[in-house]
Amino acid sequence: MHDHDEERDARNDRKAVAPRARGRIPVTSQRDAADLPVLVVYNLDDAWEDHEKEYQVEEIQRLCSSLGELGHPVAPLKIIDHRLHHHLSGFHPEDWIIMNLCEEIPGKPHSEAEVARVLEQRNMIYTGSLPETLSRCEDKRHVKQTLIAHGLPTPAWRLFEEPSAPDWECFPAIVKPANEHCSLGIDSQSVVLNRQELERQIRFIIRAFKEPALVEDFIDGREFHVSLIGNRFLLMLPPVEMDFSQCSDIHDRLCTYDAKFSPESKQFEIIETVVPAPLTPSEYGQLEKLCRDCFRVFAIRDYARLDIRLRDGVFYVLDINPNPDLSSEASIASAAEEVGLSFGELGSSLVRLAASRHPLFA
Repeated sequence: MHDHDEERDARNDRKAVAPRARGRIPVTSQRDAADLPVLVVYNLDDAWEDHEKEYQVEEIQRLCSSLGELGHPVAPLKIIDHRLHHHLSGFHPEDWIIMNLCEEIPGKPHSEAEVARVLEQRNMIYTGSLPETLSRCEDKRHVKQTLIAHGLPTPAWRLFEEPSAPDWECFPAIVKPANEHCSLGIDSQSVVLNRQELERQIRFIIRAFKEPALVEDFIDGREFHVSLIGNRFLLMLPPVEMDFSQCSDIHDRLCTYDAKFSPESKQFEIIETVVPAPLTPSEYGQLEKLCRDCFRVFAIRDYARLDIRLRDGVFYVLDINPNPDLSSEASIASAAEEVGLSFGELGSSLVRLAASRHPLFA
């Protein structure tokens, strides 16, 4: 009973002092929105389910309308095949700021960086990170090695190319594809409690994704999605917490693909989000420093989302996403709303950061 009282008091302390984001969105362009035309470039793949296509179109329309209401001239550009150069050829680089919402070129997996590379080749100014950053952050081995090289905490890990792990002793563990994002390949079976389960899941990842399996110490603690905006000056938006308090089974205490994208799934139902995450000033300061360090170390530009877990007073970096979901329901939009930024104002802030690099609009 005494331990429960202490835990309750600690939660109350956090709620009482949960810090908000400090400062304002760092915007360098002071031009009127009417002077900043935006070309919203996004991908739509025939291989997607109908509801996925409908959701993507609705979100793009919502963003375009929101930007238009602020005064931006806006045009959407749908990419439906591999001919990215062709689709962009009708737009002169001097006339537009590109809002790059392409996660890949349709039909070309792992082509997120290639989209940015094509924009670079066409001398187009776009939101978000350079192709080198996008490519490196997609490679979980590189992310892990970079974090460790800079003394930034991340769960213990190994990469396996064969379904045999005789030397792995850390349980519970989590098994992920080494080169995927959006939680692809992660479900309740991803958390393993013994070597038999571990080798089964490694075998599944290698066969299903044709790539190595990343095995990590499973940090069974609080999880935060932390968004940052800026370049020279950085603002950390209020951290968003994934609340696992309704997940009695350890296998459910993680953000699976279904938990993010399948409203009919169990995890989508029981995992709540809390904005802002209740943190003490000390925890907030520690988290902010870690996220700022990651932003700089990985040479991220304009914005990013970091996935972080807290265990025994230590924040561990799980993933770094320099091209995160910018839909109206995404964590970055929820965090921006918490500090008074509408969906359109969030988009406009990113456009203005890109505009500072434009030869005419800067």
